[in-house]
Amino acid sequence: MYRPAPMNIPPDYGKIKFSKEEMRHILFSVVVLTIAFTLAFSGIILGERHIIGISTAEYLGFYLLVSFVAVLSGFLLHELAHKFVAQKNGAWAEFRSFPMGLAVALFFSVLGVLFAAPGAVYIQGMISKKQNGHISIAGPVTNLVLGTGFILIARVFGVNDLVGYGLYLVGSINLLLAVFNLLPVPPLDGYKVLRWNLPAYIVVMAAAIVMAAGVYTGWWF
Repeated sequence: MYRPAPMNIPPDYGKIKFSKEEMRHILFSVVVLTIAFTLAFSGIILGERHIIGISTAEYLGFYLLVSFVAVLSGFLLHELAHKFVAQKNGAWAEFRSFPMGLAVALFFSVLGVLFAAPGAVYIQGMISKKQNGHISIAGPVTNLVLGTGFILIARVFGVNDLVGYGLYLVGSINLLLAVFNLLPVPPLDGYKVLRWNLPAYIVVMAAAIVMAAGVYTGWWF
């Protein structure tokens, strides 16, 4: 009777872990993106002023804080969602920054435009189509949930309130990223989700579009 040979499963299989190199890449990306978001949001280089009644230091401090939260939620948690699901499925997964993409982000931010390709989570291992679908959908769903949460809290304060306005900006960025990353174009997440499960793709994409449209048309306020 045939008996399969025993498999040697590594002790850290399925566990969440970070390498020192990965942490350096994450820190570098967060710092550069926060600077880029601050420049783009504030319009300070272009001489714009979106908020009156506060000092220049307070103005920059506000947008620096908003940008930091937007980067942590919109970018970092998106990538970590991919990483954690991949590692839970036994794959090697680490984030690596893309210096050229970060340089492009800084360039466009000076013009008041947000455009960035900061890096990605690289994955290696025996991953099925279903597992790859789960890994891919984790990022946009994270943005969708966070974006919805920030927008709902912003409604409590109102967009005319400084806190409400900041939450609105963070929520908007998350929802915009959810829609963008769900586009069915390789190498975006939407392409891999669509290949895995059409109904799941339709549900998540529809939810992201409705929420994003609600924000940018003022339905929710």
